[in-house]
Amino acid sequence: MEQLYTRWGKTLDADHVLQEYPRPLLKRDSYVNLNGYWDYAVTKQFKRPEKYDGRILVPFSPESALSGVGRQLQPDEYLWYRIQDGRFSPDWEKLDQGMRLILHFGAVDQSCRVYVNGREAAKHTGGYLPFSADITEYLGKASNEILAAVKDLSDTSYHAKGKQKLKKGGMFYTAQSGIWQTVWMEYVPGCYITELAAEPDLDRKLVRICVRSALDLPVKIQVCAPAICQQGHEKECAVIAEGSGTSNRYIEIPIPEVQPWTCGEPWLYEYTVTMGEDRAESYFALRTFTVEPDETGIPRICMNGEVQFQNGVLDQGYWPDGLYTAPSDEAMIFDIREMKKLGFNMIRKHIKIEPQRWYYHCDRLGMVVWQDMVNGGTCYRHWFVTYAATLISWRKWNMADIYPRLLSRTHKEGRLEFVREMKETIRLLKGHPSIAVWVIFNEGWGQFQTEDMTRIARECDGTRLIDQASGWFDQKGGDLQSIHNYFFKLEFTAEKERATVLSEFGGYSLRVEQHSACRKLYGYGTHKTMESLNAAYKKQMQKVKEQIPNGLCASVYTQLSDVEEEMNGIFTYDREVCKLRL
Repeated sequence: MEQLYTRWGKTLDADHVLQEYPRPLLKRDSYVNLNGYWDYAVTKQFKRPEKYDGRILVPFSPESALSGVGRQLQPDEYLWYRIQDGRFSPDWEKLDQGMRLILHFGAVDQSCRVYVNGREAAKHTGGYLPFSADITEYLGKASNEILAAVKDLSDTSYHAKGKQKLKKGGMFYTAQSGIWQTVWMEYVPGCYITELAAEPDLDRKLVRICVRSALDLPVKIQVCAPAICQQGHEKECAVIAEGSGTSNRYIEIPIPEVQPWTCGEPWLYEYTVTMGEDRAESYFALRTFTVEPDETGIPRICMNGEVQFQNGVLDQGYWPDGLYTAPSDEAMIFDIREMKKLGFNMIRKHIKIEPQRWYYHCDRLGMVVWQDMVNGGTCYRHWFVTYAATLISWRKWNMADIYPRLLSRTHKEGRLEFVREMKETIRLLKGHPSIAVWVIFNEGWGQFQTEDMTRIARECDGTRLIDQASGWFDQKGGDLQSIHNYFFKLEFTAEKERATVLSEFGGYSLRVEQHSACRKLYGYGTHKTMESLNAAYKKQMQKVKEQIPNGLCASVYTQLSDVEEEMNGIFTYDREVCKLRL
């Protein structure tokens, strides 16, 4: 495979890697970024290395070019990270005043143990979700060291894995491991705000906000006038509403100036919370996503009570130089903005959880998001859940989800882990107004107890739509009749209650010389010229439009960019060539 670089990877400053604040929904003034060079070592035993193999550029995984390592971590190996004084120096003036130091990892794939000065401070399993630890008690005034030990079973276990595969090829890509999101620290008071949960209510013109903390303390909330933040910079704004109460209880605040969030006008309301010595900033938006009947009785997806056809694109979230990690904040913005320029108003984030800044950019730029849960389960029977299903379409047989061996869900531990991670995913991302749909399962990959999972997701968040089974193995629940169609005639029959969506289609492939990572090509219809691909795309999009009167409510074109052998992207893998001429 040929190594490609994006324009952002080529100009990457190793001394200033992904410096932007990583948690937009709970922002403090205190922020210490630990991205940059760490020592690393790979060992066969779970034993602190006596010497290190070199330096790795955090937060890029060792398999990526930008990490400076370029090595595949195997399931029987351990990856060790170390950072010491110089890069990691506590502020003892703050700590001596009673402040606490919290260490955050945005995401580490797959299992991680963190040691501070030789003492275990945290352990976490799950390669897509953040975790943190109060490391105050482990610090020393003479010297300090953070050590992280990582093990990644990749696709050899039941853990969440997404599109990662040790034997990559076709629609499955390079397995990556270790730290792949920002590592950072913050100083907080002894009792501090741990979470901000906002529940906007457009119909009642109010917002309910819960400030979570270890103790019940008085809180004050100030809501600013709505603003559109297309450039991402913050402006001072007038306070239009205030509320007060106690932490760990919802505080209801009427909103006098109602500006609904839409794709064209993504109004955001910033707000500030004060609790004792702690102060944090966040934002929310007023909007609704529902399924409602149109004048003919056909169920339609609606935004703010108005029918909206969601014209979407599938996004795998892979980069040729950073793999799971975008080389810069600007790179993430580029993908979102370019899709908007091409007329897409929705991105389906495909079986990956992005850094929270990606969702923030969708919030402020007005891009609707369908968020997949990350698939898990043991080794898939692709002849059954992927290839045969794509060519034959299992939907005709209304197959139940009661075959754990065929659907790779034989491990009880894996099923319980999926439930826990689904709950954590929804809790983590629930505050982002751009998210319209939770997609629970994709094409039967690790699917099980679909109705139960739908119920649990609905209990976690009753304000969004649920696609319980994207592709096939439909169990007739959720809000969407969700169809994948790459090879058959586009024909749809509306249901009585669920909206009908084409959640994957297209996938037309074109290899662009000097901008493709592989010679081998994978896709759902190969083209040799831009003209041929564009003609096929326009013809298929016309067929999609013709199905809207029959009940089609959304479509998701495969896909935003090429990824390794899968060259069916609108953009090449390096984001240098746009194949569509619209």
